[in-house]
Amino acid sequence: MDQASGSPQGPEEQRPPDAQSLPGCYRHPDRETGIRCTRCERPICPECMVSASVGFQCPECVRSGSGTGHAPTAAQPRTIAGGTVAADPRLVTKILIGICVAVYLVQMVKGDRFTDRFDLIGQAYVPVLGSVEGIAQGQPYRLLTAMFLHASPIHIIFNMMSLWWIGGPLEAALGRARYVALYFVSGLAGSALTYLLAASNSPSLGASGAIFGLFGATAVLMRRLRYDMRPVIALLVINLIFTFGWGNIAWQAHIGGLVAGVITGYAMVHAPRERRALIQYGTCAVVLVIVVVLTLIRTAQLS
Repeated sequence: MDQASGSPQGPEEQRPPDAQSLPGCYRHPDRETGIRCTRCERPICPECMVSASVGFQCPECVRSGSGTGHAPTAAQPRTIAGGTVAADPRLVTKILIGICVAVYLVQMVKGDRFTDRFDLIGQAYVPVLGSVEGIAQGQPYRLLTAMFLHASPIHIIFNMMSLWWIGGPLEAALGRARYVALYFVSGLAGSALTYLLAASNSPSLGASGAIFGLFGATAVLMRRLRYDMRPVIALLVINLIFTFGWGNIAWQAHIGGLVAGVITGYAMVHAPRERRALIQYGTCAVVLVIVVVLTLIRTAQLS
């Protein structure tokens, strides 16, 4: 089964720029932000942003005569990926965690009959349902629904802690729409690779594929912001050790999600401003096409 991917440590008191947190605004250190002044490159929060001809500047640069003098509301604030700066930068992460917890509660109440109906399985006879089930049997929705199921309390606890620590800062840096796209593209890529390579009668479930995608995108973002890469590399190594060294883990979901997250994350933070949305969502579409192709190839093999 797709098990928990190992959880990173929580943010420290001084909020160092690592894989779990964005830098704090230089005027409001308690506010995480993925936006920097285009002149002095200090991190600034939405309250401190002043619209400039290109990007945003901090109040000090504006007072020194280098800014435009426009009010902060003259243009809508944007994240480093071009997304809208939200009042609650972790809202989507909270919703995803809420959905996973709610689904797990349903699993506990309904039992295996519910789980076996929605987990990721290629093709197999399921005794609880009394029939042959699986993606190859015309149930492609399992690629998606398996992302919200978990096998045990420890499984969902580790995954949700990882989602909170990694996903929250990444959502703030990308913006909600891009973050949602990244999450689902990564999760579906992990599911597709599991379907292609794992035994057809081996069930898999868990949010780890999507979380590994967020992890990969976080590494890309840190490199883009020129942060120290050693913490994220160390966490990646630890997670991969768990992935390949711990039994009963669908490593295919982790690797598929990680690769999709790196590719999509790169497009999110490196796309040129003039064609940003086209490249970002175009990359997501390409990854989804690959997911469909892999699914069709495996279905043909099992038919």
